[in-house]
Amino acid sequence: MRRTVAFAAAALATLTALALGAPASAATGTPWADWSDLQGSPGAYTGTVTAAAPQLAATYTSDSRGGSVGVFNGGSTWLAATTPVGAKYGSSRDQQYLNLRPRADNATSPSETTYTFAHATPTAGWTFVLGDIDADKVAISAVGPGGHALTAAELGFRGGFNYCAPQFAGKPSCTGDAADVPSWDAATLTLTGNAAAADTSGAAAWFEPNAPISSLTFTFTRRAGFPVYQTWFAAITRAVSGTVQDQTAGTPAAGVGVRLTGPDGTVIGTTTTAADGTYSFAGAVATGGYTVDITPPAGKTSDLRSRQVDLTAADGTADFAVRDIVPVPVSGTAKDQHGTPIAGATITLDGGRTTVTGADGSYLFDDVPVGIHVVRITTPDGYTLVSSPTPFTVPDNDETPITGKNFLLQVQPTLSGTVTAAGAGVGGVVVTAEGPDGPLQTVTAADGTYAFPRLPGGDYTVRVEAPQGYVVAGDASRSETIAVDDVTNVDFALARLGSLSGTVTDDGGAPHPDASVTVTGPGGPFTITTAADGSYALGELAPGAYTIEVAVPDGFTGAAPATRTVTITEHGELVDGQDFVLTPVAVTPTPTPTPTVAPTTVPTTPSAGAGNGALPATGADPLPIIGAGAVLFLGGVLALAFVRRRRA
Repeated sequence: MRRTVAFAAAALATLTALALGAPASAATGTPWADWSDLQGSPGAYTGTVTAAAPQLAATYTSDSRGGSVGVFNGGSTWLAATTPVGAKYGSSRDQQYLNLRPRADNATSPSETTYTFAHATPTAGWTFVLGDIDADKVAISAVGPGGHALTAAELGFRGGFNYCAPQFAGKPSCTGDAADVPSWDAATLTLTGNAAAADTSGAAAWFEPNAPISSLTFTFTRRAGFPVYQTWFAAITRAVSGTVQDQTAGTPAAGVGVRLTGPDGTVIGTTTTAADGTYSFAGAVATGGYTVDITPPAGKTSDLRSRQVDLTAADGTADFAVRDIVPVPVSGTAKDQHGTPIAGATITLDGGRTTVTGADGSYLFDDVPVGIHVVRITTPDGYTLVSSPTPFTVPDNDETPITGKNFLLQVQPTLSGTVTAAGAGVGGVVVTAEGPDGPLQTVTAADGTYAFPRLPGGDYTVRVEAPQGYVVAGDASRSETIAVDDVTNVDFALARLGSLSGTVTDDGGAPHPDASVTVTGPGGPFTITTAADGSYALGELAPGAYTIEVAVPDGFTGAAPATRTVTITEHGELVDGQDFVLTPVAVTPTPTPTPTVAPTTVPTTPSAGAGNGALPATGADPLPIIGAGAVLFLGGVLALAFVRRRRA
């Protein structure tokens, strides 16, 4: 997750090369893969990759988000020759790699990148490397050609390293810690960055699968920081060569057809011998199980038409010899009802001698003696024998070749269909067909198509398994009957899983942690609590309508809005911004108590009969103090006025 000037320079260099029309692919002749530029848009990227040989050609799809993603030229980030993977495959400097991100920058929205190989990968001689795995993690899953899910041992984890560590000579200018490497969990097939989820530089790991792979998926999840990861592919390639001699003439045999077939039966290449009888094939992945076979020219045959070659440790050599046909030759073909040649079928002469049909379906016995003979075919799997040649006679003193001893077979029907999501094909999906001979499995191609060829007649149940990030929309299984004709359009639909997120705050904008949020909908209800920053998120949601409600905690009277309703369609939306604002309880201030004034003592009026001639009390209250004072004051004023008049 390096956000360095070097990273930005690499991105600028790539964009500049594209703008000027310069090729962005890696240099030829290296073990490192060539990548096509990303096509599509964020959430729906596609591309192709070829790792040194056609045997490792793949298309890929990714729902990575945009920003700092794409194919980079390796000018500022590479794997030095001194790293563990570089010691075997050489430096990746100036060689391409792919940068991708999660589907969204949270822990519940991983991106999925699936590589669908045109042919099953070899079982040795190649590697994939994942880089910048520090504050994030990657779950790895792979499916073999028969639907077999690869185990940890078959994925071939070779170890972690830090390509920025000081001990690696020839490394990039980045700085990394040799102890900062991802950890591999073989139980969950997950590669996880450092324990602190710190955003660092150079943490990487490499794998060498030892089982064939049809589909390879990386599920990349952010834990913290700036989530970016790198992917490299590389392969060691070797050459196959040899010479074909003409035994009859004692000279090199020119123009002889030669074919190289890979371990999985895929034709790697075809050629013809040169004037000196030599041929060669370059660019085959360094593994075993290759077959080289020849097609003798007209009038020639060979006692050995094919040889096995192992390229694991060194280049391979396969030499052949052809000779003139010794009459009487007997020949024919094996084809299906559509006229398609059937190669590799065993033909037996008189219950003893055998040969096999070539790529064009033909066979030849070049020295059949005089007499009555019969040829038979060992019916290959997936075919039914329709007709065979009748017995034939080789006459005495006749060198005329006997031809047309042909076999007609009927290829058994094919069951096929397509797996789609939101109208687009989905690659790497496991499909199972269970019939009279038990369960069969395959995986969909990049365009979502699949096929079970050459099935015996009977009733079948076809099932689809939703890969991670999807659910089956509609029926997950179908019942079909195989008779004579192909069964097509056995289709299945998937829907992407979505996610939603939001925050809970008070009306002042402060986050509210530990608030309880309930999401009601398909598969629910789900209850989650908010994080310290008030945020919440929920992923892996099936399509449908969902109601979101926050539980009003103590001290609050309600939330705005009270509930939210959102819809996730088959496209698997990321529904952000589902926020709630809590309203605190209004508190009325308690008034300050009014002070109590102590009563003032009032003089008591003398009681009646006290000897002073006063009238008896009538029950009226005594005058208040202020009233008595006023009377005294008025009396004083009147006395003073009286005195002044007397003086006058």
